[in-house]
Amino acid sequence: MKPFDCMLTIVVPKSLEEQLIDRLLEHSESVVGFTTTQVEGHGRAVKRHGIAEEVRGRSRRIQVQLVMNSEDAWLLLRDLKSDFANPEIAYWMLPISAFGRFA
Repeated sequence: MKPFDCMLTIVVPKSLEEQLIDRLLEHSESVVGFTTTQVEGHGRAVKRHGIAEEVRGRSRRIQVQLVMNSEDAWLLLRDLKSDFANPEIAYWMLPISAFGRFA
């Protein structure tokens, strides 16, 4: 088993949540699991969808976090970029020094 040495975070508009989750589940060989969280995007670069988001000044987003092998993360990103060519999707990768379970 490859070491889990990075955390990949992907932030997408709420409207793409189900499509992204379906795509991640298709990568069962490298994506062991992930966590999703509802977040809100702020700033000039964030596109707002609808009047409610314009008034609130922020946009609903889904944040997905995956702890995985960094080589697999780069391959996953390559596939996702070709499937979701969208400037509203952001990602970042951070190294992790440890990952485990309590039992």
